[in-house]
Formats: sequence, C-alpha cells, structure tokens
Amino acid sequence: MNPDTQNFNKRARIKARRNTVQALYEWFMTGKDVEDVIAEFESDEHKLAKADIAYFKDLLTGTIKNNDNLDTRIMNLLDRPVDELDAIERAILHIGCYELEHHLDIPWRVVVNESIELAKLFGAEESHKYINGVLDKVARELRSTEINNVV
Repeated sequence: MNPDTQNFNKRARIKARRNTVQALYEWFMTGKDVEDVIAEFESDEHKLAKADIAYFKDLLTGTIKNNDNLDTRIMNLLDRPVDELDAIERAILHIGCYELEHHLDIPWRVVVNESIELAKLFGAEESHKYINGVLDKVARELRSTEINNVV
C-alpha cells in the first residue's frame, strides 16, 4: 500500500469516527432507528464526504447493537452510573470499547489515542483525561497480550 492511500484511509477513518460520535449522540438523545440515523447522515453530502462510510456504518450499527454490553463493560470503571455520563463521553467510550473488542487489526494505542482526540474535539474541557483513564483499563482487559508484548 502506498503512503498516500494509507494516509487517505487514516483520514477517512478519523472522519468516520467523528461522524459516529455525532450519530451516536443523536441516537442517545432521540432513540431513532439506526437506519434512520444513517440515512440522515447519508443525505447530507458534507457530513460523510471523504469519510470511510463502511467503517462509519460498522461503528454506528455495532455500538448500537452492543449498547448494553458496552455499558456493562465500562460500568465498573466509572466514577458514576453510566446513565449519568455525558452523551458525548458515552459515545466516545462506546466507540473505543467497540474498536478494542471488535477491530483487533487496529493497535490498542491507536484506539485510545483516537478516542482522546475525539474527546478533545467534542467533549468537555478535561474529558479526554477521563476517556483515557477508562479506555486504558478496558484495553488492559481486552488486549492484555498485545499490551504485554510491547517492547
């Protein structure tokens, strides 16, 4: 793969994650059907422009389908009940947990770092530190072999 393609794919995935945060936020707030949320994003030519649309759909449908499991995964790692989390923080945590569990091709550090960047972009002022702390613990649970093999 040439570097230009790799960079494009990286940027396209970043854009897919950004859109997923917004779409998950909408789903948390409205409870709309996932297909309706996807259709809304697809109908806006600017939202998904240059995004990895397949990855966006995978993240969105995967996190919604696994919503209860993702809440259960993080509930004991939080300093408050899951339903008291800010919807943006919850969306970012769900995306990060989903990627850690279902996208083993993405290194754990990349997942955590991308989640931190999402929190800096969309979250409250210090939320990136919170996201980092929680996802670091999730990564240690789900990817202990990968983490322990780092030289």
